[in-house]
Amino acid sequence: MILNVISQIIGFIGSLCLLLFGMNMLSNGIQKGAGSGLQKLLGKITGNRFYAVLTGIGVTAIIQSSGATTVMVVSFVNAEILTLEQAIGVIFGANIGTTVTAWIVSLFGFSFSIAALAIPLFGFGYILKHFKKLKIHNFAESFMGFALLFMGLGLLKESLTLGPGASRVFAVINGWGIGGILLGVLLGALITALIHSSSAMTAIVLTMASNGTLSWELSAAIVLGNNIGSTIDAVMSSFGASVNARRTAFVHVAFNVTGTLVALLIFKPFLTLIDFIVPLEPALNITTHIAMLHTIFNICATVIFVPFVNQIAAISRKVIPETETEKDEHYHLPAILPYSRISADLYSYQIQSEISKMSAKVMEMFDSVCNSFMNPQNAEKENDHVKYLENYIDEMNGAITDFLQKCARLPNANHDDRAHFSDLLHITDTLENLSDETCSLMHTVKKYVSNEKFNSSSQRAKEIEDYVESVRIFYEQVCVYFAIGFTEDEKLAGEAIEQQIDETKKELKKASRKRLESGADVKEELQYIDIVRKVERAGDCVYTMLQSV
Repeated sequence: MILNVISQIIGFIGSLCLLLFGMNMLSNGIQKGAGSGLQKLLGKITGNRFYAVLTGIGVTAIIQSSGATTVMVVSFVNAEILTLEQAIGVIFGANIGTTVTAWIVSLFGFSFSIAALAIPLFGFGYILKHFKKLKIHNFAESFMGFALLFMGLGLLKESLTLGPGASRVFAVINGWGIGGILLGVLLGALITALIHSSSAMTAIVLTMASNGTLSWELSAAIVLGNNIGSTIDAVMSSFGASVNARRTAFVHVAFNVTGTLVALLIFKPFLTLIDFIVPLEPALNITTHIAMLHTIFNICATVIFVPFVNQIAAISRKVIPETETEKDEHYHLPAILPYSRISADLYSYQIQSEISKMSAKVMEMFDSVCNSFMNPQNAEKENDHVKYLENYIDEMNGAITDFLQKCARLPNANHDDRAHFSDLLHITDTLENLSDETCSLMHTVKKYVSNEKFNSSSQRAKEIEDYVESVRIFYEQVCVYFAIGFTEDEKLAGEAIEQQIDETKKELKKASRKRLESGADVKEELQYIDIVRKVERAGDCVYTMLQSV
């Protein structure tokens, strides 16, 4: 007896793990195959709340994971790609999109045996994975995941064929009335949060209901609780994120909890409505009843709340207000840590935003160098500011590099993703090198302009100031290219600028040697030549960055 119970528990855990693994592989495969398409779709959402809802439905239906969609949304809000109002609409749609899984399981998982098709489908996906010259090979994991999903579902059906004792326990719970319904909601929320998959929990409920273990009322209660537990991914992804990202997670939780409470208040009439829509009695067609309940619940909740998106956003801003904290001198990466169920391409959006901030810090350093020539009396202050920025950029480089290396190791990162992360790594490293060169340049400039003989209106001062400015403008152009891209002609123009910087260095050094031969101050001219050499090295860093963009 005990051995049978242990065997059944182990069988249930194994089949559930296979089901979860299949769902995860299916989602990863679709995201890997779609590349940046899904993220670009989310990133182009306008202020139209209905379009945002439709986008949430479409993306979730495609990748078969509302958790993955909500984490994407929180990430995009954190990276300031989506506004809070846009994110709310997508979350509403994601709740509807996740019901597609319930319909797939209901219509195909119990109507006929799919095991005969699942094994060849898995084999096809495995073979396809090795044809890397075909673009469709990125979808190989989706075929394998789909096969594993239904293989796991088949094993789950066998392992959840409980004995009469367990059935009596559920019958007793069902007899508790409102207490049993509330317990069902609680179980649905807890188990979904534990396994991090509302789709898998729905599959479990459908399986137990089809076996006659769960009644119609208790199944409905667990599915409603399932909606609350599904918010765990959004909550976890918001830890350490921006205030708007935390507000987005709060809205997801509040929306699902409120919708569930409303459904519980009209629980009996709600089930009567489902019975009216779906043909046959619940006992004869219970899986379709459950799938329909899941769909109608999420559609009704969205229809009720979507007109009040702005008001919901305003409430979330009051519940989670901006906090007045002291400015932290150290850098903290706001990007959400790599999450294996999300397309690797998503993280490039977050990191590109941080690299843009990093490049802006380097621009500040260039501005300080230029300001020191115009206002020599502020050179000491500008030097301190540049030192601070250089340390801050070092911290940014360390955090961003570590994050990109984790992204490159994600299991759903394809070849293009890894190549892109490698380019971003190279750009980040080049920016850090440029900041080092600029800091060294600032240190020499400070000594040069602090000399009593320095004259900001002299020809030499004008020459070197123009030289620094030419590199600064070149860097500014490359930063624009990083943001919007560039043409081949613009790249050739950048190469011409770099060559001009090299030629100017030779001319300035030649002019300085002539002044030395004419009896000019040796110390001053050596500082001048040192500045010229460091400006040229900074220009080389900018050109290296251009080649990586």
